[in-house]
Amino acid sequence: MTAKPSSNQLDFQLLKRVLAEAAPYKSLLLGTTLMAILLAPLATIRPWLVQKMVDEHIVQFDLQGLFSLVLIFVIVLLLHAFLTYLFTYLSGVLGQAVVRDLRIKIFNHINRFNLSYFDKTPIGTSTTRTINDVETINTVFSQGVITILADFLTLFVVLGIMFMTSMELTLIALTTSPFLVLASYIFKEKVKASFQSVRTEISRMNAFLQEQISGMRIVQIFHAEKASMKRFKQINREYTKANLDSVLYYAVFYPVVEIISAASLGLMVWWGAKGVIGESVSMGALIAFPIYLNMLFNPIRILADKFNTLQMGLVASDRVFTLLDNQAEQEVTGKLTPQKLRGELIFDQVNFAYQGEDWVLKNVNFQIKPGQTMAIVGATGSGKTTIISLINRFYNHQSGLISIDGTDIKEYHLQALRRRMALVLQDVFLFSGSVLENINLRDKSISREKVISAAKMIGAHEFIVKLPGGYDYQVMERGATLSMGQRQLISFVRALVFEPDILILDEATSSIDPASESIIQKAIETLITQRTSIIIAHRLSTIMHAHQILVMQRGEVVESGPPEELLKKEDGHFRNLHDMQFIQVESVAMGV
Repeated sequence: MTAKPSSNQLDFQLLKRVLAEAAPYKSLLLGTTLMAILLAPLATIRPWLVQKMVDEHIVQFDLQGLFSLVLIFVIVLLLHAFLTYLFTYLSGVLGQAVVRDLRIKIFNHINRFNLSYFDKTPIGTSTTRTINDVETINTVFSQGVITILADFLTLFVVLGIMFMTSMELTLIALTTSPFLVLASYIFKEKVKASFQSVRTEISRMNAFLQEQISGMRIVQIFHAEKASMKRFKQINREYTKANLDSVLYYAVFYPVVEIISAASLGLMVWWGAKGVIGESVSMGALIAFPIYLNMLFNPIRILADKFNTLQMGLVASDRVFTLLDNQAEQEVTGKLTPQKLRGELIFDQVNFAYQGEDWVLKNVNFQIKPGQTMAIVGATGSGKTTIISLINRFYNHQSGLISIDGTDIKEYHLQALRRRMALVLQDVFLFSGSVLENINLRDKSISREKVISAAKMIGAHEFIVKLPGGYDYQVMERGATLSMGQRQLISFVRALVFEPDILILDEATSSIDPASESIIQKAIETLITQRTSIIIAHRLSTIMHAHQILVMQRGEVVESGPPEELLKKEDGHFRNLHDMQFIQVESVAMGV
């Protein structure tokens, strides 16, 4: 039995996986690593030169030799500054390149998820993974692994030179180092926990904000602003507390480090001064050692922070890789890529449940012949929308057979199958962009002329050209500046330009005002001409032209047939629905 890896081992595996994302940029990775190696000894040359200046030239009053060393010092300083710039810039470029690729990978991955993932996962959570968490991974490269390597190399080189210069001063300077290491370790562990809390809270906040802003209309209609604000204040308070915890640890850590380094410097100066008087330590060494000490303590102080930055990047990468490892992708097992469908659709003993055995559809059977129109009616929750979700393969049925043109629907390539279908929903979703882009969905194979021609056929051209900019009118998010009828007409044009062989209308007229209904009805008649169509509707008057009607009740087909035949059944389900709706319409017309 394999032992479960510890958290450190897990972090190491995560680190390996993050670094593997930089594989396409090996030259950048090698370049930054090489500069990290060069910067370590280069940084230590300066205090060594200061020591040489004092001992061999200033004390000896050798101005010519001092000038030569000063010139070398300036060259070394400029070279170190230039390499530091290159190191910082290239490590940042590397991090951004990896982040860019990860964003694309995540977005493509999310695009392939089946709808059950979005049913269970808040949109804000996916947004956090794609933006905030991926951006945090950048710190693994810009402030993490390579910079930590550079700091470690600097530590070892500085310690080596310090011991070579004066073992006594080095040992004295290091007497306080155990306290520094202990403080750094405690700080690292505390901030690590606070960073994890910060990532959790920001994910909660993003999810809440996305949901509340998207539903702002409902919030304001029902005067729920106070309750919404109360909830936001609570989430914001917890997010602020998580950040303040990390601020507290930083506020305590840095003064502690300053006290420890000051104590070390004091001990070193006291012992060094005695050494200079006793001629066991040179004046140059005494002047150079504070610089060495700063170069030693500063990386140790920063290393604790960089380890936390690295850990924060690994926490974010764990979330990102968990998303990438999610197997909620749609099954794309089919190979058939039809250029056209005849449109024969058969459901044979189909059963489906969203969870477990809580069946939403039970032994559903029906057949639609090519070019025919079938209407599905029934109460809310009877399974109407589930049927069209299965036809589009948003979900996979558990048993039975769904076939198109005599072939199991699972044999078709998913994208190729959906390309031959069009779905018009009750709640029309429009994207930010022009009317034209919302119709052709930025598909360059669909020309402006084709869009205009389809709009004229549907009856949408007249209102579109009256918009400021016509087809180039910029639609606001979700089409907020357009009426329900206008949005619906645009969705009909969208369906028509893609030339589907199977058309599905899901409550496409339920929210339309009477003035727009005649236009929409004409658009529907244009759309369904010579193609297989499925219409879900509550208004029975709009589906009387259908070739057959399917009546659903609690996930089962209770009645089916041509509308005129179903109306002849005195106790039939469709007859009862029709009569009830007719009575309601008549009562409204009479003012009852």
